[in-house]
Amino acid sequence: MQKKYLWMLTVILFYGLVLTSCSNDDAVTPPSAEVEAMLKKMTLREKVGQMFFVRVESLDPSIEWTTYDDLANLKNQEITMKMRKVNHDYPVGGIILYAWNIEDETQLASIIKQVRSLNGSPLLCIDEEGGRVSRIANNPNFHVKKYESMAAIGATGDPKNAYECGNTIGTYLKRYDFDIDFAPVADVNTNPDNIIIGPRAFSDDPAVAAPMVTNYLQGLKDAGITGCIKHFPGHGDTTNDTHSGYVQSLKTWDEMNQCEMVTFRAGIQWGCQLIMTAHIAVPNVTGTNIPSTLSPVVLQDKLRGELGYQNIIITDGMEMGAITKHYTSGEAAVGSIKAGVDIVLGPRDFTEAFDAVIAAVNNGTLSEERINQSVRRILTLRYAMKRMPQRSL
Repeated sequence: MQKKYLWMLTVILFYGLVLTSCSNDDAVTPPSAEVEAMLKKMTLREKVGQMFFVRVESLDPSIEWTTYDDLANLKNQEITMKMRKVNHDYPVGGIILYAWNIEDETQLASIIKQVRSLNGSPLLCIDEEGGRVSRIANNPNFHVKKYESMAAIGATGDPKNAYECGNTIGTYLKRYDFDIDFAPVADVNTNPDNIIIGPRAFSDDPAVAAPMVTNYLQGLKDAGITGCIKHFPGHGDTTNDTHSGYVQSLKTWDEMNQCEMVTFRAGIQWGCQLIMTAHIAVPNVTGTNIPSTLSPVVLQDKLRGELGYQNIIITDGMEMGAITKHYTSGEAAVGSIKAGVDIVLGPRDFTEAFDAVIAAVNNGTLSEERINQSVRRILTLRYAMKRMPQRSL
């Protein structure tokens, strides 16, 4: 009885705060005629390219790296001719910039201009959450407002502070010409031993976190930036880091419904356009140890089916250890798309992953209509952004 009462109270608080602080009219209405016309003109390679968002280094297969420190030491801060040559045959739907790709405002403006001219008309993405994951705010060459953490904002209990944070970050990202911010974190940080989420989450209480998430999204939107809630189905009750290897949550779906899904339902109701998957396994939901990114149970049955989410599903970085220690880049890309993913983010070997998806369509493992489903969602978002891809193949 006590659990039931607490759950009902959580729902009441959540809906009351969300409905008073955020609008629910932010879902993009599909411009079907325009999207269908564009889709019919696209080659298979152009379509598949839209489903890959990659780091700058992915466009140069000759770059060898083992750790993130290797990438940081390379400091790739421009689009080279070699990258352009690869990109001619391997178009991309998006480019994500990391801290090591950014030096100062002058260099950032230059690389963004170069990215805008790439084949596939890539959207510009970044992880700028506020707090420790802030590629721009934590760079001493940029003079923008810094935030201690999302946990500190959640501790204020006032969702307006989350709106201010999202709007401030969105305003400077828009000024620098970004399109998508992979934020906010919608995880509920219920495990005090969590080494990867921690203060990146707004709270360990879903009733507190939910309105913070939606207000942050609204702040980004009002600044002209598209947000992305992460990491579905919830990375807050874990102890290990998916960057390194296998991670699991032992929660049941009923338990997740009373905690993690409160924030994700809030984001979906608000109209979020992107949800990022977690590479965590949830064996008590799926019955297997497969990462959620590759699980049709998590992505189709739960996220699309039960939660009713119809917009873009994007993976967390596919170069992370939870994926690369068990799958090749090609296996992971094809497997995630079969599971329901629309965008494959940061495969370890981009060209291998791209070729594998093309081969999967050609041999019938994936249908072209399955590819079309994802590309429709991506083009719909692009249409709303007025960033439709230009044909260059």
